[in-house]
Amino acid sequence: MRRTAQLWTLMAALVAAAFALRTLVLIDATALWSDELYSVGKSFQPSPLELLGMLRQDTHPPFYYGLLWVWGQLVGQSPVSLRLLSWLAYLAGGAVMVAQALALSDGRQRVLPLALLLAFCSPYPVRFAIEGKSYALLVLLVALAWWWRRAERSVAYGVVAALAGLTHFYGLFLVLSAAAWDGARRRWRLAGAAVLGAIPALGWIIYSADYLFSSRSGSWIGPPDFALLEESLARALGLWPLPKLLLLLVLFGGLQRWGGMQPLPWRRNRLLDRSALLPSAVMVLAVVLVSFVKPLAFSRYFVVLLPSVLPLLCVLLTASPLHRWGQRVVLGVLVLLLISWWGLGFSELDPAAGGVREQDQFRAISQRTSGQRERYSPRARLFNLSDQMEFSMGRITAPQLPWGDRDELRERLLRSPLPDELWLASSGPPQKLNRKLKPLQQQAEAAGYACADRSEGLSHGRLLRCRSGSRGPRL
Repeated sequence: MRRTAQLWTLMAALVAAAFALRTLVLIDATALWSDELYSVGKSFQPSPLELLGMLRQDTHPPFYYGLLWVWGQLVGQSPVSLRLLSWLAYLAGGAVMVAQALALSDGRQRVLPLALLLAFCSPYPVRFAIEGKSYALLVLLVALAWWWRRAERSVAYGVVAALAGLTHFYGLFLVLSAAAWDGARRRWRLAGAAVLGAIPALGWIIYSADYLFSSRSGSWIGPPDFALLEESLARALGLWPLPKLLLLLVLFGGLQRWGGMQPLPWRRNRLLDRSALLPSAVMVLAVVLVSFVKPLAFSRYFVVLLPSVLPLLCVLLTASPLHRWGQRVVLGVLVLLLISWWGLGFSELDPAAGGVREQDQFRAISQRTSGQRERYSPRARLFNLSDQMEFSMGRITAPQLPWGDRDELRERLLRSPLPDELWLASSGPPQKLNRKLKPLQQQAEAAGYACADRSEGLSHGRLLRCRSGSRGPRL
């Protein structure tokens, strides 16, 4: 029996390693999308003071971007180094969640295979494993916070809670929710550690209050609706999340009835508290309610639930030995899930599967316009950052001139002599990018240029080459 358990653990570890290595291989396979380019613009600054000044006008707190600045100074500033930091955090966060599952199960070794598969292979961790954003780091810090909270190590808990709050405001919300939960149960040391840990992030809110409480902050987030639930489940379960969720609920009930799984005595079990699921649930409820007034609920942000949900789920599903029938059914469902996660789970990360990160293709346009002087876009800042990253990888020559925006195009068309040709470009969802690019095209055509499309092969980008015609300039 022991040798069989070790064999299952080894097989799960090999599968988890395959997923982790595949994400590493794909680290530079797709272009940086707009949010990743904004990470470049924030963190790859000449000095930390410039970084802090820029972050004062940003939606997120500073720890991730400060860490990324230090990382860039040590290993270089490139697309690979940007995403490699997230990949290392993905590995460490997965290891902590596996250790937490083992601790919550009181050392039962049968929890390990499932914990390894969910921590390293499920869509949420994989999706953010090689994204130049703070989510993988946030999962690591929240997992460490729940680890130290379960162990009742208040000092370590408070320190990690502070870092989580300074990484993302959902980390702060979790910390405050845990403080209220533990305070209501008279666990004063844990509650006090969480309150003290929340102070740095609260201080940052005061520092950047002018922006955070303006209409610009979080303007892309809409009020809660059913689509929010469906998208959040899709990030956790992959494609077709509702049928998968229904299947898992039916499986859970069937295993309890016929497969040998023993019902869990919820009221007499401290798992919900020790795993931090209850304070996490309180945070979600509060965020959703507040979002009807000031939208805060965003499917990406709910990745903070992984460190409480994943270890608990592993413990519940392995709490009792299953009958042979139950074991076969669970194995079959796991194999099907892994197949879907290996295929569709990598659909946005692998160009061979048609992967395009968040409908952006800045890299391709940077490469196609390499060596051109007169380039203009409604997203000029992002194209300049894309050029910076592509040049760091040696894929383009040093830009002769930066990209200009609509106003700079207008000014250029008022100066003589006019250039022989202009390049106009944008990237994003087709309908949106065409709408934003059209005013620049109209300016060029009004000045006597004839624009030809050069967007072959671009599904989420448009590139126009505008050549001077026989008409004189008129604006």
